[in-house]
Amino acid sequence: MTRTLLRRRKKSLSEQDVTVTDPPKVRRAVTAAALGNTMEWFDFGVYAYLAGTLGKVFFPSSSPGAQVVSTFATFSAAFLVRPLGGLVFGPLGDRVGRQKVLAVTMIMMAISTFAVGFLPSYATIGFAAPLLLLVCRLVQGFSTGGEYAGATTYIAEYAPDKRRGFLGSWLDFGTFIGYSLGSGLVTVLTAVLGTDGLTDWGWRLPFFVAGPMGLIGLYMRLKLEETPAFQREEEAQSAAASEGDPVEQARQSGKGRLREIFTRHWEAVLVCMGLVLLYNVTNYMVTSYLPTYMSETLGEPETTAQLLVLGTMLLVVLTITTVGRSSDRWGRRPLFMAGSIALVVLSVPAFLLIREGGILLPAIGCAILGSLLVCFAGTSASTLPALFPTRLRYGALSIAFNISVSLFGGTTPLFASGLVEATGNDMVPAYYLMVAGVVGFVATLFLHETAGRPLRGSGPMVETAQQARQLVAHSRTAAGRQARDVWVRLRHPWAHRAGDDAGRGQGRGKAQG
Repeated sequence: MTRTLLRRRKKSLSEQDVTVTDPPKVRRAVTAAALGNTMEWFDFGVYAYLAGTLGKVFFPSSSPGAQVVSTFATFSAAFLVRPLGGLVFGPLGDRVGRQKVLAVTMIMMAISTFAVGFLPSYATIGFAAPLLLLVCRLVQGFSTGGEYAGATTYIAEYAPDKRRGFLGSWLDFGTFIGYSLGSGLVTVLTAVLGTDGLTDWGWRLPFFVAGPMGLIGLYMRLKLEETPAFQREEEAQSAAASEGDPVEQARQSGKGRLREIFTRHWEAVLVCMGLVLLYNVTNYMVTSYLPTYMSETLGEPETTAQLLVLGTMLLVVLTITTVGRSSDRWGRRPLFMAGSIALVVLSVPAFLLIREGGILLPAIGCAILGSLLVCFAGTSASTLPALFPTRLRYGALSIAFNISVSLFGGTTPLFASGLVEATGNDMVPAYYLMVAGVVGFVATLFLHETAGRPLRGSGPMVETAQQARQLVAHSRTAAGRQARDVWVRLRHPWAHRAGDDAGRGQGRGKAQG
């Protein structure tokens, strides 16, 4: 009993255990990480809004419906290699550092997106044209496999514990800014050039923008430092390696880390995959499929469909940091839970409104979907990294995130368009969202609340030295009280047990009364 009580005694914090964040460094970290997401989603927005046009350029011999399916099949192919990118970049980020890997992914994303603008059409080189498009998408998908997980990890490890939700939400703020920029640019080009001008040459212009954006993002990421959490973990690993422990060396190897992820953290991996499915099915349904759904399936004018979805993205942009701040106050779990239930209940009404045609009712339907999306978008970047310990965070999150995205998120436009084409039922996308809501609800049931708490494997992070001193003082007080309780139990075990029995008897008496 004595040994058990002493083991359970909580050690008090020292000031060396608490990290005081540097506000300018935090701002640079958030900005540089978010810019990579802006770059990634600029490409997604362009590709989603140009789906019909790209179908005519690269798959001209197919029917209009088959062109859309072929374009989204190429879009989805990039997601098939994302787990491979996660397997490469994730564990690498845990070994050599987050900053180095994020610089590499930025270079690859920029080059692959920029190259699409130079591709010849099917009319010029025939079947080689869609093959080259596929190659560019595969490179982009491979690099993206290390992008989102690395960016969320980087921000989470720099953010103070009590503001991680707010600061993390800026990452997905960059996501939707990028999407809005890409889709807005295509909308303007469609209005200025018309369908013929866009098909002839105008579709290339948005991809050319990726080059300068990539250079800016690369410059900012090369100026970043490693996160405090990774630096501490690296020091601990170096100390362990210097002792020459073969067990510890095997544990730090790439195979050792992968084995640990799937044997000791499989529950966190499954929860992560469920939450990622919930977020990304909703995300890709709204951002990538909805413009094509309204124009190709419902027959709405392309400009109208594009403006409605662009307005939805602006709604998300305006509210996402408020949701992130709310998750710091109320918790991540309640927001995911409420969003999952609302997705099941409101998906059908939202698509019924979108199906009505015109402007007002579809706008309300799109606003409903945007409000559901922002519940997950504003919370994911602070929730997912907290599922895993520091030494495995980048790798575990990359693997779980990309497997889920490749199987369920990125394939959403392909499956939705294929099912609508096969069944002739234009309400299939709503049912698809309802299934995602059920999966997300189940995952949330197993999610532990992490708001305001240190990341797993890391010490507390605060904004000021005064907060650090207060936290240390509170920890010492709590440890002192616990030590006193241990002493009482050791000195007077029978009195303590009698007190517990008396308390239980008093509780039973109140219950009977």
